[in-house]
Amino acid sequence: MGIPVIGFAAWSGTGKTTVIEALVRELTRRNIRTAVIKHDAHGFEIDREGKDSRRFAQAGAQTVLLTSPDATASVRRRGSTLEELTAEIRDADLILVEGFKDAPIPRIGLCRTDTGKDFPAPPETYIALVTDRTDTPPGIPRFAFGDTEALADFVTGVMKKMPENDFTHFNDEGRARMVDVGEKAVTRRTATAAARVLVSRTTFDLIRSGGMKKGDVLTVAQIAGIMGAKRTPDLIPMCHPIALSGIDLKLSLDEERCSVEIEATVSCDGRTGVEMEALTAASTAALTVYDMCKAVQKDMVITDVRLLSKTGGVHGDFRRAENE
Repeated sequence: MGIPVIGFAAWSGTGKTTVIEALVRELTRRNIRTAVIKHDAHGFEIDREGKDSRRFAQAGAQTVLLTSPDATASVRRRGSTLEELTAEIRDADLILVEGFKDAPIPRIGLCRTDTGKDFPAPPETYIALVTDRTDTPPGIPRFAFGDTEALADFVTGVMKKMPENDFTHFNDEGRARMVDVGEKAVTRRTATAAARVLVSRTTFDLIRSGGMKKGDVLTVAQIAGIMGAKRTPDLIPMCHPIALSGIDLKLSLDEERCSVEIEATVSCDGRTGVEMEALTAASTAALTVYDMCKAVQKDMVITDVRLLSKTGGVHGDFRRAENE
């Protein structure tokens, strides 16, 4: 299953770049990761005479990759098809395309009356229109320029209905479903999650000394975390049963914070990730710490349950910054 693709069609000067820019900003605010592909861009600043990319190309390199801590660029000595470009995008929930007018993708048409130009194709061929005209065909959603929130609502609705979309857990009728991952490739996947239990000094000392009446808190919580990871699909409705290849729980005591620190790493060779298994393992271990110690302290706090990292899958790797 690929990432949903929606195109924008308009004559030059209509303002489609401004519309796409505003839409990307609104979708980002909604935590939807977007990628944008522009066709027939008029040259690249990174590839002009004297730049490293141009010098390497003049020396004979067919492809030049430039990277820094916060960005990566690829320059090739040939054009790319839309299929090639979309196949390379993995860290997005939606791809917006400007150009590639002959590609068979759903498109939103733009028309502004002061340009004196009509839509590039008949309005009936678009899934929606962005225009200041009022004589558009009935039944096709129409949005004014600047009506970004309504356009974002429409786009997210289209995403839910696109058959290739693996972003949503809803079917065409808007009802919950478990995503079909049968066509995904089997790859190595890992995930590490963490949690923290804040306790009093008395509780902390009892955990450290093994003085809790229920037994060794850290050992029992470690076993509980392993069991939690294996039972994740029984607890989280849309999680797939996965043949896990490894579960590792590490529990430690933080003297300064007066806390139990929990880290869970889960791995598998499968078609879907193990983030939920790692998070469930960490959460189950934290709840077990609470259960083991609640006779001594009722106001313990379970906090900072979070994904630290994951590898594998179409969306690529993720690593949380140390200060997050």
